[in-house]
Amino acid sequence: MDVFSALADELPGPAMSPAEISRFVVESAVQAPSVHNSQPWWFSSAGREISLHADVDRRLNAADPRGREMMISCGAALFTARLALRYLGLVPKVSLLPDPDLPNLVARIGYGDEQVTPAEYESGLFAEIARRHTHRGGFDQEPLPASLIAILRDEAARENAALAIMTDEAKRGALGAAVEAAEYALRLDAVRMREQAKWAPPPGSSRRDGVPVTAYPARPERTQPSFPARDFAHGRGWGLPPTGGQAVPRSAGLVTVLTTRSDNPADWVSAGQALQRVLLAASTCDLKAALHSQPLEVDELRRFIGSVLCDGAYPQMVIRLGCTGKTSASVRRTVEEVLL
Repeated sequence: MDVFSALADELPGPAMSPAEISRFVVESAVQAPSVHNSQPWWFSSAGREISLHADVDRRLNAADPRGREMMISCGAALFTARLALRYLGLVPKVSLLPDPDLPNLVARIGYGDEQVTPAEYESGLFAEIARRHTHRGGFDQEPLPASLIAILRDEAARENAALAIMTDEAKRGALGAAVEAAEYALRLDAVRMREQAKWAPPPGSSRRDGVPVTAYPARPERTQPSFPARDFAHGRGWGLPPTGGQAVPRSAGLVTVLTTRSDNPADWVSAGQALQRVLLAASTCDLKAALHSQPLEVDELRRFIGSVLCDGAYPQMVIRLGCTGKTSASVRRTVEEVLL
């Protein structure tokens, strides 16, 4: 069954067995974004309950020693799982970080017999799960309408996070400079570079994780202000060929920072849920998103971004949003690899 082309009225939750529901939910959840497309999760199911676990073997030990980015990734998968259940007309009941003795058990997601028809916006968000892909470049020059920006901020707030909009040119420039400084600093770290290279499979690879050559440009696009993407090609010429002249920098788009009020594992999971919610809402409006986590992996830069640019809140992800005709393609592991 193709969960992304089926219609909701063809998939009544009660007509499906718990095993079929679990498979449907996990097949949706694995489409969530994750750092380096590491997909640091696995799932288990028992009856009418699905458990989401962080896979510490897939954590970026050099870049993410605390597991913050791993938990953000799991949070994005959690929101997607919730959305899949709503698409079936089921009502998810989430227990977040339910067992202190099992810190890698991110959530238990239960559901009962109750059926509530999904709202139109829930079905709309679900339809974007497979269409959404991370963009790694610049955007068209057209500004986004204020009404749409307000909607995206509201979506983040629904998951106990905030979307700080960098409208001031000085703040946009400072944030871009932080991303650029972090990118160059990380390139000088041999351990980080080896770890990043691990998640950049070569052309023709059959791997179902990591960042494939179909997901980034062979020649990085310049933006104004500069927001460099990670150098997955690393001078090897891998990636998508340029589609036209790039003498003039493209727009950086709407520059935002996703923040939380505190900075513990529950906040990181909330940030991941907010991230996926914002990305799917943006996709319904044909917007693409570019994600930058480089400066948040450097303690000094993360503190600067939080204290100077985000009014003391804790930055969890830098997100740029905009319109572009360029497309990319990613990969995902199968349900059989992640569902026990």
